[in-house]
Amino acid sequence: MTTSLTKGANAGLVAAGLTGQIVQISLRWQPAAGVDVDCSAMLLAAATGKVRSDDDFVFYNQPSGADGAVTHTGKSSGADTIAVDVGRLPSDIDRVVIAASADGGGFGQLGAPSVTVSDPTTGADISFAITDASTETALVFIELYLRNAQWKVRAVGQGYDSGLAGLAADFGVSVEDTPPPPPPAPPVSLEKRRLVDLEKKLETSNPQLLSLVKTAGVSLAKKGLAEHTARVALCIDISGSMQGLFRRGAVQKLVERVLALGLRFDDDGAVDVFAFGREGHVAVAMTLENQHAYSTDMIRRFPLEGATYYSKAMKLVREHYFSAAVRRTQPMAASTPVYVMFITDGEPNDRGAAEEQVREAAYEPVFWQFIGIGDRFPFLERLDDLKGRYIDNADFFSVSEDELLGSRPIPDAALFERLMQEYPSWIPQARAKGLLSG
Repeated sequence: MTTSLTKGANAGLVAAGLTGQIVQISLRWQPAAGVDVDCSAMLLAAATGKVRSDDDFVFYNQPSGADGAVTHTGKSSGADTIAVDVGRLPSDIDRVVIAASADGGGFGQLGAPSVTVSDPTTGADISFAITDASTETALVFIELYLRNAQWKVRAVGQGYDSGLAGLAADFGVSVEDTPPPPPPAPPVSLEKRRLVDLEKKLETSNPQLLSLVKTAGVSLAKKGLAEHTARVALCIDISGSMQGLFRRGAVQKLVERVLALGLRFDDDGAVDVFAFGREGHVAVAMTLENQHAYSTDMIRRFPLEGATYYSKAMKLVREHYFSAAVRRTQPMAASTPVYVMFITDGEPNDRGAAEEQVREAAYEPVFWQFIGIGDRFPFLERLDDLKGRYIDNADFFSVSEDELLGSRPIPDAALFERLMQEYPSWIPQARAKGLLSG
């Protein structure tokens, strides 16, 4: 049963079907950009018509009054709620005023704000909508009042242009003693907003990848890189010996983890991909849309080749991001670094050329993360510890096929930790060496 009130009208709780001891009072409005609304209640003494003390002012920063008889129970977008236990109100309180204040605009911007007084037990309610609000920044919606031992509701709809301060002072609240509102939340960075939007998108489109992205985020946060931005590249070995790893899904397993890390790092939502065997190739970028069968599609486009030349992929990466793979003797600066994940199952045919590429790229804002699938990689270990570079710009670790596809695979968190062994410490060094300007 619903009882609708017009401005100035009243109704008894019991007569309207609200026979329980507790009533829930819900204020609702149409949200508007830049306008924030807060609900409050003032417990008024019969003798004075004002609060007995500031303890009788219930709002977000003082959510309970009269030993819990009145409580501010929660706020959401476009709604705020207060509960009143009329049976527990002190005997000298005969009126409870329900009001709200708007910060950032007037109530006229919020549609027709309304209030509903409901009985959770019987389901009956009393409603009142304020249709004539304009520039008021505070409104008294209703008041609960005691008449002849019966609690009643009156629709008030009184506005104040002086906001919460004017309203509170009218009922005896010491405004200067009122706790200040909480400080505004710090502005959300564009990068943080991008990551939130990404996770919302993945919630429905790709829950498995969302789990990987979140796991990668935890690893990055531990390293102080929660909102770090980098351009991300992937180099994949397409030499003949990789055939089994492609066929059994080991490469795809790594590729999915690479994309998760790339989505955390790279604001364009894609990972640039390069393939290398006897030759170097620029492949189609990996995205949310094509990642499910990326490794299979790659070897369909680029059949496996009979040699392994690291340097050809490394040159392509440097040409792609820095215009040319030339010999450098001075640092080249950029605002955003490049993080390259380099996947292979064996030693290269061009050791000298690959070593030279690492040395020359040390003058560029690029970090090489070499990943070996297998057991022995003495050349990659040598690149990791290469002497005479302008800056240490490479790291290496290996992962077995069993760790990727076996019955007890390496946990995703552990894999992301390996991917972040040296890169976080490279960033401040790169800034100090003039490679990063941001």
